[in-house]
Amino acid sequence: MSALIVIPARLASSRLPEKLLQKVGGKSVLHHTYVQATQSRVAQGVVVAVDHQRLADEVEQFGGKWIMTSESCASGTDRIAEVAAAMPDVDVFVNVQGDEPEIDPATIDAVAQLLLSDSQADMATVGVPLRNADALADPNQVKIVMGTGGRAVTFSRAAVPFARDGVSDELLNAEPPIFWHHVGLYAYRREFLDWFCSQPPSPLETTEKLEQLRAIEAGKRIVVTRVESNAAGIDTSTDLEAFRVRFANA
Repeated sequence: MSALIVIPARLASSRLPEKLLQKVGGKSVLHHTYVQATQSRVAQGVVVAVDHQRLADEVEQFGGKWIMTSESCASGTDRIAEVAAAMPDVDVFVNVQGDEPEIDPATIDAVAQLLLSDSQADMATVGVPLRNADALADPNQVKIVMGTGGRAVTFSRAAVPFARDGVSDELLNAEPPIFWHHVGLYAYRREFLDWFCSQPPSPLETTEKLEQLRAIEAGKRIVVTRVESNAAGIDTSTDLEAFRVRFANA
């Protein structure tokens, strides 16, 4: 089976305008992400799914591959589905966000390999053990409730699973972990992408603003690979400046 990394790239961004084109060390954020993705040992290639000619020109400039997708795509998943329609020979598509310039190629490989090796799974993603009570309570950090065999039972912005007797150090430091932070890196089977993009947003998805709940509500199997930490993405000018500092000191 074959796997392709797709980087969905949208020019517009609300908190940091045109963040993918921001330069750090002479390279755009998108270029840094592309370089990390090309270090994958599992995927057979990397393509950027762009929505604007300026992004296509940027990818051309650094020697990457791109496909123009519709500006009307509601999400990165829809953008990847357009790429999948143009590449019928690929079995698995790995969604790497364009604003992840420090993503670990080993994490990309782990999520891709997990889906390639589990014929019963529709989709794979990444979880990090959550050891901090404040992070558990933070609705901006999405949590995973894990079942047996690394299967995701559900995802939520709430502090789940709910600790009736309080969040103790024992629970936070349990092994295997009780609490999990979700990392937005995904691998999809082609058939799952076709199904997903044909479905309307589900009630839980609309309530929590988490599109993976569309799959959970429909009974799809999502498996989770464990990593111990995840790289910081670029959402704000503060994130960008922090990356500049780390890059300069590397």
